[in-house]
Amino acid sequence: MTGQAPLALAGYNPDVLTCIANLSNDEVFTPPELANRMLDTLELAWAEANEGASIWADPTVTFLDPFTKSGVFLREIVSRLTVGLAERMPDLQERVDHILTKQVFGIAITQLTALLARRSVYCSKFANGPHSIARSFDTADGNIWFERTEHTWIERKRERRVDPLTGEEALVQIVGTGRCAFCDASEAEYGREDDLETHAYAFIHTDDIKARIGELFGADMQFDVIIGNPPYQLGSNGGTRDVPIYQHFVEQAMALEPRLLTMVIPSRWMAAGLGLRDFRESMLHDRRLRALTDYPVAKDVFTGVEVKGGVCTFLWDADYDGLCEVTTVRGKEVTGPVARDLGEYDVFVRDARAVDILRKVLSANEVSVNTILSADKEFGWTSNFDGFHARQQPGDVPLYYVRKAKRDIGFIARAEVSKSAALIDTWKVLVPKAGSGGGAVPDYVLGRPQIAPSPSVCTQSFLFFHVGTESEAVSVASYYATRFFRFLVSLRKITQDATKATYRWVPLQSWDRTWTDAELYAKYGLTAAEVAFIESQVTEVSWAGDFDV
Repeated sequence: MTGQAPLALAGYNPDVLTCIANLSNDEVFTPPELANRMLDTLELAWAEANEGASIWADPTVTFLDPFTKSGVFLREIVSRLTVGLAERMPDLQERVDHILTKQVFGIAITQLTALLARRSVYCSKFANGPHSIARSFDTADGNIWFERTEHTWIERKRERRVDPLTGEEALVQIVGTGRCAFCDASEAEYGREDDLETHAYAFIHTDDIKARIGELFGADMQFDVIIGNPPYQLGSNGGTRDVPIYQHFVEQAMALEPRLLTMVIPSRWMAAGLGLRDFRESMLHDRRLRALTDYPVAKDVFTGVEVKGGVCTFLWDADYDGLCEVTTVRGKEVTGPVARDLGEYDVFVRDARAVDILRKVLSANEVSVNTILSADKEFGWTSNFDGFHARQQPGDVPLYYVRKAKRDIGFIARAEVSKSAALIDTWKVLVPKAGSGGGAVPDYVLGRPQIAPSPSVCTQSFLFFHVGTESEAVSVASYYATRFFRFLVSLRKITQDATKATYRWVPLQSWDRTWTDAELYAKYGLTAAEVAFIESQVTEVSWAGDFDV
């Protein structure tokens, strides 16, 4: 007798994982429903590549969740394998032991999630415990590994200090001032005591992931399928900047050369994201991406969680070379799948229905409107700059700024404008850097513009279009207010931030009229269906034709 509970008494509870609160918006538990949709896609891809064979009926296929939290992916895989292998391995206990010891593996992201994942998969937080449904493990961890990992701190500040005993001066590193070489985490934020989680995830804190996997699971271990939902970001620079890290997990998983890889990650990589340019380029040109499902509103899959820009799932197939089947899901509306060339542009146009419109506009080969658009922080002042005064003095120019979501005007000496001084004496159409987050449809996309007469300056709260006269400024503002203009911006704007790059596809016009959508639709030869699509995505704004000067 082993003293373990009979297998029949240790069944799964498929509902418990829908009731667990998320750790944070960065470490999000995957709902069982989403996990099963991803497994369904995986099953179809395997069958197509293996003459219709079921992946769940193959006792040799190995699965890894390298950042398991609740254990939902592993649990659902075990459930499917238990059914699929029944004919080949009739004895239930033998079958389950084989699945748990030979096919299903995980790497937990924290000590807490390691216990949770083991409880989900083994029905016990100890793989070799009396209540575990496995019989063959010698260790409490089983095949779900976790050990505390430390960050590797680099680029610490150095100071010359005098040794109080010897009086000798030496150059020393200042603890707490570095960053992690692997994930860019701030040492000030994540250089923690032993009783706190480091969030130094083992899967991405190594230069040789194959060797690391060999250390954990055996030198000859090769995973056929990698699946999961990685941590999304870390607060860095003292918590003032969020650093995306999910791309590192994707890259490490690809480096393990599985046959199939499927993950759920933020969609921000498609058009934006700090430090994601190289990752975006790599993903958009990787023809092994077989399927992509985009959820512009993250709450459609993650209840109670806000992930700005939405989330997506993708299926990467090592043996595939072709177009990607793209599906967009927003609430109950499903568009696709549509076969897409992800690398047609430098960013991904999320809705396939927009592509023909964009092609028509770009085929005119016109100069971009961002040629008259300022850079970020054009005059050198951040949004919290306060080196100005409330009353105008001789030699001052007006300075436009935002405080506590309210626009206001201060004054600063012309002589203190040391950057982009040539733009002081221009008429400006000030546009807020923060627009909508893209969660609603139809969306207003961009915030209300404001015309600033010449001379004038502004803080980083605004970008601005610069022209020579008031009438030109009014014309620019009318163009900005059109649905056509805001639609083209929306194709590159995936979050609230409306950076200069988001205006790249908007063509420059002549500033001799008040622009209307009807005129622009006609100019670019848009069909009635294309106009209807634009107007279904972008709402009219109440401030059109009413601009502050």
